[in-house]
Amino acid sequence: MAQSPRTRLSGPTGLLNRVAAPRCWTLTTGEAGMTSQAIGLAEAVGLPFAHRVARPRAPWRWLPGTFTVGVLEHGLAPGGDPLEPPWPELLITCGRRSAALSIAIRRHSGGRTFTVHIQDPRVSPRHFDLVVPMAHDRLRGANVVPVVTALHRVTPERLEAAGRHFRARLLGEASTPGPVVAVLIGGSSRRHRLDPKTSRRLAERLVCMAEQRRARLLVTASRRTGAANSAVFEAVLREAGAFFWAGEGENPYLGMLSLADFILVTEDSVSMVSEACATGKPVYTLQLPGRKSRRLVAFHEELRRRGMTRPFAGVLERWTYTPLDETARIARIVQERMGART
Repeated sequence: MAQSPRTRLSGPTGLLNRVAAPRCWTLTTGEAGMTSQAIGLAEAVGLPFAHRVARPRAPWRWLPGTFTVGVLEHGLAPGGDPLEPPWPELLITCGRRSAALSIAIRRHSGGRTFTVHIQDPRVSPRHFDLVVPMAHDRLRGANVVPVVTALHRVTPERLEAAGRHFRARLLGEASTPGPVVAVLIGGSSRRHRLDPKTSRRLAERLVCMAEQRRARLLVTASRRTGAANSAVFEAVLREAGAFFWAGEGENPYLGMLSLADFILVTEDSVSMVSEACATGKPVYTLQLPGRKSRRLVAFHEELRRRGMTRPFAGVLERWTYTPLDETARIARIVQERMGART
């Protein structure tokens, strides 16, 4: 029987593996950013894995993450994947709402499943074998390994392949006289606001920069950008001859990162900033209106301290830095600690 894309068995190359049982599960509640981090780590670890999506329903989703009685048998919302034996050797979860599911599976497996939770679970780290929070969360413990950038699926091999695949679509046949600038647009969050007025102002600023530098603009919106804001960006940018991806056709995101000389990212998205910094290219952050959280301020300050990002002030300057590969570092730690248990 054919498997759905989200539960397919995958190996380190992401290819379908119909023979081997999944020795690893990645488990999230479905958010794209959470899923990317969990799958990125699984791919780096290298075990055949299956991705599962499950969401606790009421009252479990309201209860503390350590309350797991009955959650696997009676507490999963309809439409998700079943969580039942045989339990995997390795379970990778991401996001606060999947923490209870990880704790429950660890208990049901009799402790045989090695559990890795990405981000702050908001419960004691002792309920997991390894916890991987952002450094700015200030979570500490013997089994806690903080990361500076979010985990992701961006690798040199994927970038190279995407650059070849998308070159004609993004750059055309003619050579570009100036630099190629990729722009990654996030959207409104609890702390930031993106509305059509702000979108138009930002789009016009990008066009002005591109005209001055004779740059080729490659711009992508995200799910949080919203239809109204995307429409503004699309109208302004396409009139100026820029490439704007509004969701049609194959997603060129990795191709944009690969082909860009410079990358501009709105400051609201930790995931997109982290992915941009994996390229080793100059990364500029774009301010959005709103009040920044202490955690987000600490994240950006650390990247600037390491020479990886700068605030965008309308001018493009080249610089170099050694990109962080936090996903590979955590994968090695997982492999070492799992090996120590055998």
